[in-house]
Amino acid sequence: MDTTDLPFRATTEEACAWLAQQTATPWSLARLLEHGLTPYVWLDYDAALPELFGDANGGYAAPIFFQDDIARLAAGSADVLITLTKDAYGIVARPPAPGFTRGLDELRFQKKDLAALAKQLLQPPAAAKPAAESPFGIGRDEVLTAFGRIVRLDLAQALDDAIGIFGDDGARVKASVRKSKRHAVWNPVTLALGLHDVYRAPLGPLKKAFNTHDFLRAWRDDWEQSLRLLGK
Repeated sequence: MDTTDLPFRATTEEACAWLAQQTATPWSLARLLEHGLTPYVWLDYDAALPELFGDANGGYAAPIFFQDDIARLAAGSADVLITLTKDAYGIVARPPAPGFTRGLDELRFQKKDLAALAKQLLQPPAAAKPAAESPFGIGRDEVLTAFGRIVRLDLAQALDDAIGIFGDDGARVKASVRKSKRHAVWNPVTLALGLHDVYRAPLGPLKKAFNTHDFLRAWRDDWEQSLRLLGK
């Protein structure tokens, strides 16, 4: 995998062309976002917003991560609308209403993110494990690590309450709580699909979770098969 010709911050066209060369499949902005890549837009310094820029008097690259902003881009919007981002120090910040509007040609993707995605996609699939070695589920801490920042609710409390998709009629493995609730585990595929359907958790970050966390590796095939069956 050669990243020599890939800019530090690549345009959408450059990112798609490079990934197409690496994977031999076509790429688009929607597909980049579907795989959880974070787009950035350069914001020139604005003296009217000192709390946003701080000491970055030349401007900085602002990430676009809010699910509504991402969904708008993925749906084919004619421009970029940023209603939530991070300031120059990496702290979540909300621009003045209605938000920052920029052209699609101003979107940039980080070289390191593109290289990491290509590495994941080109990695040979892990050898299938015998059924007896399949995981029973994942624990509370792993659930919070994988999905805690994706969904807008108190996930820790929801797991403790065990109601709906978080309980025995949902993603929690019923047999795991026979001795103690402390030993409860959840099926991450069922849970992720429930978070998407019930709590509007975006698919991009959910897919990224299954691709980046080692403790979800054994569940990736089930996750991808479920998405194919659902046409997602």
